[in-house]
Amino acid sequence: MYNEFAKKHYKGKRPCTTKTLYNEKTLIGRLHQYFLIYFETFSVPTADTLFLLILSILTLESAHSIRFLYQHFLSGITEKSLNVFYYACSYAKVDYSRFMNTTARIALKLIPNSLQTQPVFLCVDDTMVSKFGTKFENVSKLFDHAAHNGSNYLNGHCFVSVMLCVPVWNHDKVSYLSVPLGYRMWQKKESKLELAASMIRQVMPEFHGKEHVIILCDSWYTKQNLVSVIDEYPNLDLIGNARTDSVMYDLEPARTGHRGRPAKHGKRLSVETDFTFSNEKIGDYYTGVRRVLTRIFGTREVLAYVTAAEKEHGTKRLFFSTVFPEDLQIFCAWQEKAPLNQTGSDRMKYIPLFLYSFRWNIETSYYEQKTFWSFCSYMVRSCKGMEMLVNLINISYCAMKILPYQNEHFSEYRTKSVQEFRFELSQGIRSQIFFATFVKNIETHIKSNAMTRALKQLVCQQVYHL
Repeated sequence: MYNEFAKKHYKGKRPCTTKTLYNEKTLIGRLHQYFLIYFETFSVPTADTLFLLILSILTLESAHSIRFLYQHFLSGITEKSLNVFYYACSYAKVDYSRFMNTTARIALKLIPNSLQTQPVFLCVDDTMVSKFGTKFENVSKLFDHAAHNGSNYLNGHCFVSVMLCVPVWNHDKVSYLSVPLGYRMWQKKESKLELAASMIRQVMPEFHGKEHVIILCDSWYTKQNLVSVIDEYPNLDLIGNARTDSVMYDLEPARTGHRGRPAKHGKRLSVETDFTFSNEKIGDYYTGVRRVLTRIFGTREVLAYVTAAEKEHGTKRLFFSTVFPEDLQIFCAWQEKAPLNQTGSDRMKYIPLFLYSFRWNIETSYYEQKTFWSFCSYMVRSCKGMEMLVNLINISYCAMKILPYQNEHFSEYRTKSVQEFRFELSQGIRSQIFFATFVKNIETHIKSNAMTRALKQLVCQQVYHL
């Protein structure tokens, strides 16, 4: 068995089964080159094992279990045993949390020079995975407000995730490309707010050159434990939904010159009576906005937005923004989606509220990964094994979004779904493996060099098509 802890690192080496598969001009070679950066500090055997797992996920278009991947794909292209893949996920001494930093660096390089001044967004949320077994580590009863099974509780795991949204050009419009950076399992040793804050702190060094990085989160995360992280970085702000009963005050009143301590804030404000709504709907809602002080943000002035479907009796929603419209340089007219692209001078004050709509992209990624990428199907029992497999699925998913912008060979898939791109890759990977295996097998039986060269040339024509 290979020495997992040998002091060898995966920089430019190719521990592959056949040289043909890792040729840089072939499809698998391009994929190998892309994922190489994730495994630079891993041992050679571990890096090769994890890449083969990713290759099997893309080829089979699902990851029901490691055993499923091994039986239907891996056993046919490698001599590694099934236990090697289980070991690499659950026991190998590797830091898979650094996948977040690697994905962030790759995604930030996609931003064109003309869009470098545009803000980038970090969406924070969590998702739950139902499990019927009791042998999984950290499995527990969880409250699920979105459950549709007749009960608000499920037996399973909760994963906290962070998604990065970066601006790219889509023809002549600015479109935001959304890539999930990573997942961490909530183990109840710390709150989800503290877990999310630690993930933000881990990736923030990658954004030292960005002027505006904005956290987008729902009302669960707009609380002190997460909000406090924005005070640690000068380029970090937050736009978040909040509970309508959140304590808000008017700004500090002017000093009167009378004796005694001056007031720290004005009167307490209510979403029902202290906001003046717009005369017409801004997007789908009537909206009121004003500067306020809150307990959540301490002494920092923030913008408070209150929205309602109906002026008089509609249900109110409250949003806070630590970034002000005048501080942003955003190309509203070139935006791909409304209402941001319909923002004139009279609607500039609503820009932070419009930007909150990018948070919905994280919900879309949850749906796609759970429905089409077997996110919920992991069968490993250890916490480390589950997190590793989930994050391998995630970087495979991110590759389908990033590669069309990073590599010109895949540029035609920029406007197509990640599932459609994965299907095309699956067909190409299967073809390349078939022809590579075919040539390898006939080399020992055909003695004619001319015939062998002709077959190899045919193989190259077949596997270079992507």
